[in-house]
Amino acid sequence: MKLTVARPVFGETASILVNEAAKHEEKILIKKDHWVIDGKSLLGLLALALQPGDEVELEFEGAEVNPSFVEALKKEGLFK
Repeated sequence: MKLTVARPVFGETASILVNEAAKHEEKILIKKDHWVIDGKSLLGLLALALQPGDEVELEFEGAEVNPSFVEALKKEGLFK
């Protein structure tokens, strides 16, 4: 599932994303350009330096992307 970043993902906002990801058993992959990181890794997420307008792809390894995860991220204003 492709999403567009709505606000910069640094410190606090990165923690929000990682905490939401930790609520799910599946491995969550976040892809941007040539980067593929574990959505539960704060350092990996910070390395992406996501800025508004960047497009990322979410993938739940071995399962469909959980709609509740995406809704939680949209509710926090991280993605559109």
